[in-house]
Amino acid sequence: MHELGHNLKFCERDTPWAGWMATDAPRPLFLIGKPYDGNAARGGNGQMVALLARDRQTVDQAYARALANGANCEGAPGLRAQYHPHYYGAYFRDADGNKLCVCCHHPVSV
Repeated sequence: MHELGHNLKFCERDTPWAGWMATDAPRPLFLIGKPYDGNAARGGNGQMVALLARDRQTVDQAYARALANGANCEGAPGLRAQYHPHYYGAYFRDADGNKLCVCCHHPVSV
């Protein structure tokens, strides 16, 4: 990863998961880890695509649309303060079992 301009941001052996990112920008972030659902890593499980949303309302809308089109909930929209104070995300699996996230890193707009 270093050759691609990314440095290890964190590595948590207890979870286990690790993340790499460029030192001069907050994104993109590459994550790898053990599947949260406890099942074996396989296509669609053990990796996840995260899509950035412009605000929390967009996260909510994308999540609702995904579920309306047959996706399964993997985590309803909400704050995930364990990542950082403003992380707002929603998680779901598509019909093929791929895990996706829609998230926003900004505080609520006034």
